[in-house]
Amino acid sequence: MVNFSVMIGFFIYLAGMLFLGIYLAKFNKTNEDFLLGGRKLSSWVLALSERASGESAWLLLGMTGAAMTVGFGEIWTALGCILGILFSWFFIAGPLRGAVGVSESLTIPDYFSEKFDDGGFSVRLISTLVIILAYFFYVAAQFNGAGKVLNVTFGIPQFWGIVIGASVIILYTMLGGFFAVAWTDVVQGIIMFLTLIILPIIGFIEIAQSNANILAPMQEAGQHLTSFLSGKTGWAAIAFVLGGLSWGFGYMGQPHLLIRFLALKNEKEAKKGRIVAAAWTIPAFIGAFLIGIVGIGLHGSTTFLDDPEKLLPTLAIDLLPLLIAGIFISGAIAAMMSTADSQLIVMTSSLTEDIMTKLLNMKLSQKQLVMWSRVFTVILGAASFIFAVFAKELVFNIVSYAWSILGAGMGPVILLSLYWKKLTKAGVLTSLITGTLATLIWKNVAALEGIISHRFAAFIISITLTIIVSILTSKKSKVEA
Repeated sequence: MVNFSVMIGFFIYLAGMLFLGIYLAKFNKTNEDFLLGGRKLSSWVLALSERASGESAWLLLGMTGAAMTVGFGEIWTALGCILGILFSWFFIAGPLRGAVGVSESLTIPDYFSEKFDDGGFSVRLISTLVIILAYFFYVAAQFNGAGKVLNVTFGIPQFWGIVIGASVIILYTMLGGFFAVAWTDVVQGIIMFLTLIILPIIGFIEIAQSNANILAPMQEAGQHLTSFLSGKTGWAAIAFVLGGLSWGFGYMGQPHLLIRFLALKNEKEAKKGRIVAAAWTIPAFIGAFLIGIVGIGLHGSTTFLDDPEKLLPTLAIDLLPLLIAGIFISGAIAAMMSTADSQLIVMTSSLTEDIMTKLLNMKLSQKQLVMWSRVFTVILGAASFIFAVFAKELVFNIVSYAWSILGAGMGPVILLSLYWKKLTKAGVLTSLITGTLATLIWKNVAALEGIISHRFAAFIISITLTIIVSILTSKKSKVEA
């Protein structure tokens, strides 16, 4: 039975998150406050919030478990993510905030629609549907991860772990909106960072004190674990590397990250935020990778757990004083909360701003919009909870679906809208539809997935067709004019 100290540390964290949600509820006077914090938050708060939101249960549970299973080859995923994050902060954040400076769009579908469809129907509707589809998977993955952590830590059945995690996330998001999301993300981002830095250091110290050779158990578990190419050669090795690096494509198309850029006070604030983002990202991803390696080194096996995604909470309990372990295990819960809350806000904003206000042209007061935002937060959270209960796949795999849908569907539109003047409405629709369908088809056809990762294939197919369709429709528009 887990020591009572672990439970105390964990519930101190949960109580703090709920307190912030309740306290910050009073700041939500308008729907802009609820969805973007009124664009009043500083760049360092938004940068930490973006990082905490970007790295969910996928990083602390999924990537650590994948590193233990794959070994050194998982470094390509870490590198791809680092490059993707840095690219977004250096080349997307500032230009995107500048691009919405005139319209002051509150959502990504609003930005797409105003820029390419004169505020019309089709682009707004399709982009909203893509977001809700992807985040339905994504939020469910976070709830599922919460169930795993609470099961390992306290022996709570996974179903009730999902109930607890989902309830806390939905409650403070519904109450505090973006203010609560951003400030809880700051706390969660710090806890996540400390977890990912301190835990592998303690693990390596433990290995050194036992005079163990960390490579020996990796070689015994499988020679591929010590290979940066996972023992592959030829095209299989190239595809393996590209598959890992392709995670970086996704960052350009994640609305729960992009709205942090929209929430910046102005374009110049992005330069300050990128420093904080880089300082968090590089050590955190290296730490997540090393936790998987430490797991093999300490236990001499990749199969000592029934589920590799339970590695982080298991190591925390084994290596740390129990009160500290409770707080650090909260880092895994923090990862889920900081992502799920942001995604709930994005789905909610799509329904209130893009569907109710813009498409249905409903005349609602700011107070009514905030009320409906809270109602939709609860409804969408409940729907994702139901899916999480029945989901059988690993968090890593579920997130990969959603990540690719958004990365391939919205990423090309974001990139080209900022750096290519020939992008057309038809090109935008092509990207949204192609990125989604390519992901769903490629991921579910084993022969295709065996050639190259669906994340890489879907993005390349989507951006290529988007450019071709835009060139063709751009010429057609000129002829008609």
